[in-house]
Amino acid sequence: MLTTQNNSNTYSKLLSISKNTFREAVRDRVLYNLIVFVLLITACAIFIGELTAGKEARTIVNFGLSAMLFFGVFIAIFVGVGLVSKEIEKRTLYTIFSKPIGRGEFIVGKYLGLCLTLFVNVFVMGLGVTLALLFVGGGNLAFTVWGAIILIFLELTIITAVAILFSSFSSPALSALLTFFVFIIGHFSSSLRDFAENLGSQFAKLFFGAIYYLLPNFSHFEFVTNAANGSVPTFPLIGGSLAYAIVYIAILLSITIIIFNRRNLK
Repeated sequence: MLTTQNNSNTYSKLLSISKNTFREAVRDRVLYNLIVFVLLITACAIFIGELTAGKEARTIVNFGLSAMLFFGVFIAIFVGVGLVSKEIEKRTLYTIFSKPIGRGEFIVGKYLGLCLTLFVNVFVMGLGVTLALLFVGGGNLAFTVWGAIILIFLELTIITAVAILFSSFSSPALSALLTFFVFIIGHFSSSLRDFAENLGSQFAKLFFGAIYYLLPNFSHFEFVTNAANGSVPTFPLIGGSLAYAIVYIAILLSITIIIFNRRNLK
C-alpha cells in the first residue's frame, strides 16, 4: 500500500514538472517561429517541385522531412541545454527543491516535458508536409510519410537526452556545441567505422569503433530518402528503433541524474 502511494506521488510530481516545462517551452517564441519557418519551407518546396518535372511530391518529402529534422534538432538543443541553467539563473530551482521533489524527478520531469513539446512541434510540422502533399496530389505519400516522421521524433528524443546530459555539468553554449557534434557524428559513425576498416590501422579501428558503439547511431532512424520513394518503415524497423531509443535514453538520463545529484548548486 505504501509503495503504491509512493509511486503515485512520484507520477504526480513528474506530471507536474512536465506540464510546467511544456508551458514554459510553448511560451518561447522561438518554437512558434521555427514551426512557421518549416511550414514556409514546405510551401516553397511546392513551387520548387513544379520545376522538377512531375516530382513535386518527392521534392516536398525530401525538403519537408529534412527541415523537420534540422529544426527539431535546434529546438531540442537550444531548449534542452537551458532547462537546468535557466532554473538556476532564475533561482526557481531552489524553490523547487525546497519541496519534496528529488533531483532525479526534476531531470526526468523536465525531459518528458521537452519531449511533449517536440511531439507537438513534430506533429504540426508533419501536418504541414501532409497538406503540401495533398495539395500537389501526392495522396499516397501523404499517409506513408508518417512512418518516417515517427523515426525522426525518436531521434529527437535521443538528442534531447544528450542535451540535458551536457547541461547537467556544462555551460549552455558548450552544451549546445557538444550536442550538435554528437548529432553530426551520430549520422556518420557507421561510415567512419567502415572507413577505419579500410585504412587497416588498428588505432583507427579502435578509435572509430569506440565512437560507433558509445555515441548514438542515428543511421537507425534515417528514412527520408526511402519515404520520398514511397517506402514505409516496417514494424521490426520501428520496433527496433524504439527499443534502441528507450535503452539509450535510459542510460543517458541515469548518467545525468548521477552527475546532477553530485553537483553543488549553491
